[in-house]
Amino acid sequence: MKKYETVIFDLDGTLTNSEEGIIKCVRYALNKLGREIPGEEDLLKFIGPPLVDSFRDIMGMTKEEAAHATAVYRERYNVTGLFENKVYDGMEELLRTLSKEEYHLAVATSKPQMPTEEILKHFHLDTYFEVIVGSSLDHTRDTKTAVMLEALKQLGVDSEDKKKKALMIGDRKFDILGAKDCGIASLGVYYGFAPANELEENGADYIVQQVPEILETIHRLS
Repeated sequence: MKKYETVIFDLDGTLTNSEEGIIKCVRYALNKLGREIPGEEDLLKFIGPPLVDSFRDIMGMTKEEAAHATAVYRERYNVTGLFENKVYDGMEELLRTLSKEEYHLAVATSKPQMPTEEILKHFHLDTYFEVIVGSSLDHTRDTKTAVMLEALKQLGVDSEDKKKKALMIGDRKFDILGAKDCGIASLGVYYGFAPANELEENGADYIVQQVPEILETIHRLS
């Protein structure tokens, strides 16, 4: 008997390595706005959280400045940046196996809905997922928790018993904390962009270092 029946994946740093595209687009936006480019360590912090939050937290922008910076970022990202990206080795095999084993698969990401769908279609991953949920540009769904709640709703995970059989997989604390907010378990992955100890400190239920360990962990728990 399966311990988990529903598996929800983050996108950036979990399904795909999006570092190149995101960093280039952050640099593009900051250059265009005449802002100083931060160091590599701070640039990597843009991967994962909502962009508006990153521009505010990392660059000290006001809410209005961050919204404008995000719009400038998307000038490049929506044309070029979203495809400067690659699927992690072994990920499609993992999704294929879980799909064959009749797990209910979904994506929940802070990336807006349109580029999320385009990326998954570009890499031919979209067919593995019953539900794909990104953030909304009107700010009605702009936190990781809100995105995950919508994914759970669309999946029909609407009771405590069903939530006990749902697992969120992601590479940053936002995925782990969002899972806690939603009342589901979390599996943190360290092949993405989490700093050392971040996943432990935020209470991930399970932690793996590499893609193959995801399937091993899910099978071990079944």
